[in-house]
Amino acid sequence: MSGDWIDDEGFRANVGIILLNADGKLMLAGRVGSRGWQFPQGGMLVGEDPEQAMFRELREEVGLAAEDVEVLGVTRDWIRYRLPKKYVRHKSMPLCIGQKQRWFMLRLVAPTDSLRFDLCDQPEFDRVRWVDFWRPVNEVIYFKRRVYARALHELGSTAYPQGLPPRPRWWPKRWRTVFDKDIATMQPGSA
Repeated sequence: MSGDWIDDEGFRANVGIILLNADGKLMLAGRVGSRGWQFPQGGMLVGEDPEQAMFRELREEVGLAAEDVEVLGVTRDWIRYRLPKKYVRHKSMPLCIGQKQRWFMLRLVAPTDSLRFDLCDQPEFDRVRWVDFWRPVNEVIYFKRRVYARALHELGSTAYPQGLPPRPRWWPKRWRTVFDKDIATMQPGSA
């Protein structure tokens, strides 16, 4: 295995990790040297399957091993986003125009003090916050917000089988119809 996997359309294969604690809060990680917050994520290596990549990234980025978590679910398919033009590295080959991600919902079964940021040469994160279910959508950089919303919609029932927490007031109205339709098609027995 070596090198990131970028498909023929220019999308880098990637995994995203949503980590749930015993109180039903989600972990947001703070990026080193910036005010940015996000879920752990990272590129898949050539020859790596999504679950292998997820466990590698989990270890590298937040210091957790497979026995520290319970896998609750994974998205059915890739969720894609395009990078804004200012973030595309036009001189890199192959050209990466965005990411396609498989998202995992995990429950933390180890103590929260098991989290570590020093298991890789260049740590991406230096702090964490545990937040309400929908909060990450409003915290992440603008071009990833729909991806976060879609992943939370699809995987939320694995953490909240009694029903997703209500959407916050700031939830964009234009998303309601799109995501509600997507969720209806994901329900067992739906058309």
